Amino acid sequence: MTASSDVFPAPAAAARPMARTRPFLWSVRRELWENRSIYLAPLIAAAVVLFGVVLGHITSHQIVFQPHSAHPRQIPPIVAYLIAAFAIIVTSCIVGVFYCLAALNADRRDRSVLFWKSLPVSDLTTVLSKAVLPALILPAVTFVAIIATHLLMLVMDAAAAGLRGQSIADLMGQLPLAQVWLDLAWALVMLAFWWAPVWGWLLLVSAWSKRMTFLWGVAPPLAICVVERIAFGTDYAWKLLHNRLVSGMGVGFTEEPRNHLEMPWPDPLPFFASPGLWAGLVVAAAFLAGAVWLRRRREPI
Repeated sequence: MTASSDVFPAPAAAARPMARTRPFLWSVRRELWENRSIYLAPLIAAAVVLFGVVLGHITSHQIVFQPHSAHPRQIPPIVAYLIAAFAIIVTSCIVGVFYCLAALNADRRDRSVLFWKSLPVSDLTTVLSKAVLPALILPAVTFVAIIATHLLMLVMDAAAAGLRGQSIADLMGQLPLAQVWLDLAWALVMLAFWWAPVWGWLLLVSAWSKRMTFLWGVAPPLAICVVERIAFGTDYAWKLLHNRLVSGMGVGFTEEPRNHLEMPWPDPLPFFASPGLWAGLVVAAAFLAGAVWLRRRREPI
């Protein structure tokens, strides 16, 4: 009697190893599925920028190109592209802040943490998958959105320049987009490293607090700055905070250019040699370790 192939699997199929589960990868995918603002917010910001560019061309308030110094007060064309990139980056940073504040708190608030803890996924994997989104994925999405926005702006500017009888070649000569994109890519890489303690602190707050995560995330650093100023008359904490949030990444570029047609070049060596970078990464690791510990012990809200 011959056994049917429907009952007994073929030897090759039986010998094939089972696919290994990758909990970290699937945890990251879960975060992307549940938090569409990570990629929708930069796209919405890009759409708003493009809408403003269209309105500027329609109302003729934006002069696309003025050769040489015919209009000394005219803003150089590249400035509009830098403003567009800045708007998208700021939007992404705001989204990253609110994502981190809700990342571990929302699961406890809707009690879905009980379900997720029943799965064979460690707390370390869960916390790291949440940290990856603002630190790595969000900058990548932001960069893609900036490139797409700049290309569409370039098409509209070139079309407007042609309709106004202006030289498209001269316009392109004042738009060093390749250099701008290189600088932006490096700036987003630096942001991923430099803001690591910021994301770690916000995730720690999200794992600890029961409510008002934004207040708990913002109030303690500001309170330290205020107390230091009142008690000692110094502002070291404020300078440290400002350096971490705004000015600290300037060391990663060459000196400020002499005119608007020149762009600074990336300078990785001083950035990676900065003690503030490595101190921040150590603090970020401590914050993430605290978030993992709290994730394991905190009860649902």
